[in-house]
Amino acid sequence: MDRVRVLYIGGLGRSGSTVLSRALGGLPGFFHVGELVFLWTRGAGLDELCGCGSTFRSCPFWTEVGERAYGGWDAVDCARVAGLKHRVDRTRYLPQLLGPRPPAAFRRRLDELAGLLSPLYAAIRDVGGCRVVVDSSKHVSYAAVLRRLPGVDLRLLHVTRDSRGVAHSWAKSVRRPEGSGSDAYMARVPVPKLAARWTAFNGLLDVLRMVHEDAAVLRYERFVAEPDAVLREIAALAGAELAPADLDFLTPSAGPGRPPELKLAAEHSVSGNPMRFDSGTVPLRLDDAWRGALPPRDRALVTALTAPGMLRYGYRLRKAPAHPVGHQT
Repeated sequence: MDRVRVLYIGGLGRSGSTVLSRALGGLPGFFHVGELVFLWTRGAGLDELCGCGSTFRSCPFWTEVGERAYGGWDAVDCARVAGLKHRVDRTRYLPQLLGPRPPAAFRRRLDELAGLLSPLYAAIRDVGGCRVVVDSSKHVSYAAVLRRLPGVDLRLLHVTRDSRGVAHSWAKSVRRPEGSGSDAYMARVPVPKLAARWTAFNGLLDVLRMVHEDAAVLRYERFVAEPDAVLREIAALAGAELAPADLDFLTPSAGPGRPPELKLAAEHSVSGNPMRFDSGTVPLRLDDAWRGALPPRDRALVTALTAPGMLRYGYRLRKAPAHPVGHQT
């Protein structure tokens, strides 16, 4: 059977990956499934909401995926799979995942996990009737796992965003529609810890792009400024050529103060930003509220701590460009 082509969106959370992934899911032959890294815990495990609004186990799409892949979700011990994944899919195991010859014990765990993940992605492709599965799991180690799967043809897109915008977003209190109790809100992260995460996530994805041939980096700000061109470039990375009509769901900017708009249909996504539940017409705006809302002390701190990476991706430390440079390979 042909390998499943997976377009993997990597990067730190709150970097615009959800709206980008939603847009990619609107392309013919592309199917966005959210953050599959959390399928075994939040999806099949806790039965949280699918992006379509149904619970995971009552969603017709995921029910059929489970039947095709495993003979039904009840046939799989989700807690055991999550535990196995925890012993393979972690940042500390990147040397084993990226090295040519992992230790025998680790290799056995990786092979067992691969035997569970491969039929999952194949079932998603078949049930979704797509050529490209868009997985916005973001995590570097999970991307490293997927590139070891014989049945997966991985295409990696590394998404970055100005660290000051990311810091401002992580400081907000955001409710999770599918969450409850202590999990009702998305985590908030203080600036020093966020700066360390921003540097680590992007640095590790830089390393992964060095060893993985089919990979590119994109600044989120460019996607907002040039969505048409960016979607075509990403489609090419995934091996697809778009016809003009393939972008009919995207309405270009009609002038100053009139942002581009996306017409989004409901989708079957696992976990992620609450924006995954939105449907209908969505304006594609650059969220630069951090310019006025991020306290000067926090702004100076995150800029100083992430300066090397900011410069590496072409961001200006004092004033961000109106039209950031974009897609790099």
